[in-house]
Amino acid sequence: MPTRTDARSALGGQVGRSLPVRSDLRGRSPYGAPQVGAAGVGDVIALNVNENPYPPSPALVADLAAAVAAAATTLHRYPDREALELRGDLAAYLSARTGVPLDIGQLWAANGSNEVLQQVCQAFGGPGRVALGFEPSYSMHPLLSAGTSTAWVSERRAEDFTLSADAAVAAVERHRPAITFLTTPNNPTGTATGLDVVDAVCAASDGVVVVDEAYAEFTAAPSAVTLLDRHPHLIVSRTMSKAFALAGARLGYLAAAPEVVEVLRLVRLPYHLSGLTQAAARVALAHAGELLVTVEAVRAQRDRMVREIREAGLQVVPTEANFLLFGPFAQPAAVWQSLLDRGVLVRDVSAGPGLEGWLRVNAGTPAETTAFLDALREVLG
Repeated sequence: MPTRTDARSALGGQVGRSLPVRSDLRGRSPYGAPQVGAAGVGDVIALNVNENPYPPSPALVADLAAAVAAAATTLHRYPDREALELRGDLAAYLSARTGVPLDIGQLWAANGSNEVLQQVCQAFGGPGRVALGFEPSYSMHPLLSAGTSTAWVSERRAEDFTLSADAAVAAVERHRPAITFLTTPNNPTGTATGLDVVDAVCAASDGVVVVDEAYAEFTAAPSAVTLLDRHPHLIVSRTMSKAFALAGARLGYLAAAPEVVEVLRLVRLPYHLSGLTQAAARVALAHAGELLVTVEAVRAQRDRMVREIREAGLQVVPTEANFLLFGPFAQPAAVWQSLLDRGVLVRDVSAGPGLEGWLRVNAGTPAETTAFLDALREVLG
C-alpha cells in the first residue's frame, strides 16, 4: 500500500528556496491534499477532501453535455465577462434558499470560492493591512492573505472549537483588521458560528467581514445572507463544489452589497470565468432540487459516522457539515497510515493549530461509510 510520504508527494514540498521569491513566501508549502490516483495513492476510498460522494444524475449529465456543446460553438469568442445570466441564476437560488430578495448586482462568481476570497484579499487587503481568523479553521485563509501581502493574525477558538461573540469582538478590537474571516460550518471542525457572532463582529469592525459558508447547505442554521441589509461591509461566500457535487467545475460565489461587487470587478482578471464553467453552473442550478436531495443522504451517513465512532470509544466534535473531526489519537499519523493501508483515505489535520491528535473524515455513500467504519474498528483492534 502507499505510504504517507507517497500520498503527500503531490504537495511538492517547500518552494522558492533558490529563487528571488518574496521573503514572506519563502519556505512555505502549497495547499493540498492527497489525491486518488496521484502520487502512488492508488485505488482507495477518498474521504479526505469533503466532496459530495454522489455523481451527477444521467439527466443532469445529458443537460450539461448539451449546454457545453452549445457553448463550444462560441469558444472563438470571449465569454460574458460579467457572467450576468449565471449571477441572475445564483441570485434566484440564494433568494429562494434564504428568503432574502437578492439581485444580480449583489452576486459575484469566480473559479471556486478560493478565487472569490482571493479577490476579496486583493481588493481589501494588501501591505499594511491585517486579516483576522479564528483557528483552527480553513487553512487557505492565511495562504490567501500571504499571497496578497496581507498580514495574518489569528485567535484561538474555545476548547470545544466554538466561537463566542465576546471573544470575536475582543479580537476585532485588538487587531482592527481590514478583513475578518468567519466560518460556518467551520472547516475542519464542523462547528457552526451563530448569527449573533456575525452580527456582533460586523458591528465592531471597520473592515469587511467575510463569512465563509462553503458547507451551508448541510446545516439547518440560517445564513448570514439574512444580515446583509444591516451590514454593507458583510460578504457571504459560498461554493457549488460541495452540496452541488460540482467540485470539478470550480464555481464559487458571494453575496454582498452592490458596492462590494463593484470593487471586486477592479481586481478580477479579464474574462476570468470561462463560458464552459458558466454553462455548467447554470445547468447545475437548474437541477438544484435534484442535487440537494443528496444532502439528506450525506447527512444520514455523517450522523451514522458520529454514532458509530463514538460507540467505538472515540470522541467526535459536534458537526453541522458533511465531515467530522474524530480522535484524539496519541499517534494520528500512524492511524492515518493504517486506514490507508486498508484502502480508506482520510485527512490528517493534526499539524494544524489546536488540532493535535485529530483526524478528519467526510461522509461518503453507505458503502464507503461502511468501509471506513470497518477499517477504523480494525485499526482500533
